Amino acid sequence: MQEFYQHIFQKQQAVQDMPSNKRIGQWAIALLHLLFPERSSSNFSAVKDVEEAFKQSELDLYELLLKTKACGTCDIKRISQEFFEQLPHVYETMLTDAQSIMDGDPAAKSLNEVIRTYPGFFAIAIYRLAHELHKQEIPLIPRILTEHAHSKTGIDIHPGAKIDEYLHIDHGTGIVIGETTVIGKHVKLYQGVTLGALSVEKNLANTQRHPIIEDHVIIYAGTTILGGETVVGHHSVIGGNVWLTASIDPYTTVYHQANSKFIDSKPIK
Repeated sequence: MQEFYQHIFQKQQAVQDMPSNKRIGQWAIALLHLLFPERSSSNFSAVKDVEEAFKQSELDLYELLLKTKACGTCDIKRISQEFFEQLPHVYETMLTDAQSIMDGDPAAKSLNEVIRTYPGFFAIAIYRLAHELHKQEIPLIPRILTEHAHSKTGIDIHPGAKIDEYLHIDHGTGIVIGETTVIGKHVKLYQGVTLGALSVEKNLANTQRHPIIEDHVIIYAGTTILGGETVVGHHSVIGGNVWLTASIDPYTTVYHQANSKFIDSKPIK
């Protein structure tokens, strides 16, 4: 047992300090509440209060990066400033996601409902924040953010994925979007969709391993699309439970042909 204790102690000494996952998640949620007051009950009495709140969020990000030992060589002041300079653009993109869900889901009654209650919107919004930090090559924090959303929604989006505007995630549970996935505009994903790698060999880490989904594509529930050379052409429809590992042309419909049998049965008494 003494050797075991020594081993754990040595591991603790080697761990790089950084804020807790909870604290990182709290920062992102607070920022979402600033961007979308529909998600919270807080109110501001003046524009100046809003400005100060965003400045505080920027300071909070700076402190998170400052306390992350792996960011020791990062220009964290520049990164924090650039992140918040990009925030209006990120916000506008988030609004397109909400609008896409609103337009595409007959059950959605208002943008307020989408923003406040839809797990798809929440997961996409957290991804968009994480992706901005990922582009700055910030270690760990982007992945912690998307895994926080994953734990809340069942939607797993890697912060390295490149996703254009108007993404619609319907229901969402079980969706997986891999690191090098590229998704165009006006794409709609149903639950259980996997955009994954055809091979998981470690030497392929820096290559295009995940599919490219072009504009105006609909992918229905339970479908798996794999491979870095797989391109789904624009305006295509992929039916439920399809397994796809080859590219398809634009305006293509792919469907899984089920071999279901129906047998008459006596009613249960």
